[in-house]
Amino acid sequence: MSRLSSSPRISSGLGVAGAALLAVAVLVALAAPLIAPWPPMQIDLRARFTPPAWEAHGVLRHLLGTDNLGRDIASRIVWGARISLGVGVAASLLGAAIGGTLGLCAGYFGRGVDAAISWLIDVQLAFPFTLFALFLLAVFGGGPGPVVVVLALATWVNYARVVRAQVMALRGQDFILAARAVGVPSGRILLRYLLPAVAPAMVVVGSFSAAQAILTQAALSFLGVGVDPSSPSWGAMLDLGRSYILSAWWMATFPGVTIALVVLGANLLGDWLREWLDPLAVSRR
Repeated sequence: MSRLSSSPRISSGLGVAGAALLAVAVLVALAAPLIAPWPPMQIDLRARFTPPAWEAHGVLRHLLGTDNLGRDIASRIVWGARISLGVGVAASLLGAAIGGTLGLCAGYFGRGVDAAISWLIDVQLAFPFTLFALFLLAVFGGGPGPVVVVLALATWVNYARVVRAQVMALRGQDFILAARAVGVPSGRILLRYLLPAVAPAMVVVGSFSAAQAILTQAALSFLGVGVDPSSPSWGAMLDLGRSYILSAWWMATFPGVTIALVVLGANLLGDWLREWLDPLAVSRR
């Protein structure tokens, strides 16, 4: 009994911790010009490979050290939050628009529409997405815009599957049958009645999809096909630090820890939202 009663408090605490991690990341991204001690692209060859301040030969003005060109790691992480978070959130929103629309149509109209969209979902899940992303970015080039589109193609399936399943369960409900009986257009039913009903589930999927997009964007930048390699994105910093992992461990460690904390925060928040927005969980409480 005590275990069951303490579980919601533990989950709530983890959810608050996840929300706090994301809030800090967003505030850092918004306040980057104010809190970054150095311009992210400023090169100082005399300060190259400066270790963190607490290490031998470290200096306080470069708290987390510098890279191979003398650029401040802390400043690049702060400015990189704008790129990594911006790309992740934009890709998640675009994926929600695509997947939510297709999921609504598949679940409501069924038959041929559902079969076609389900086939697209199966193809997407069966194909190695990393190879597909590498091909698209190699053809169309990198940059934030193409990366957002590619990442949206990676996340739309998450929304489509969840929305499709919920709409299929809702389309036989009395309020939908009554709306159809009085001649309410299908578009109005989808937007006015079904979309608000599936919105909580889309919010939950969005938290996980944003984390997935941030990880995928970092992986693509690590492979050299994401945003501009010289930009202070966290994945590009990991790619650069890989070559110096033994001699300058801080170049890859601090961007990697930052990615891990942000993704952890998104996953913790998503788990908490899923528990509190799940109708079965609500009825159990």
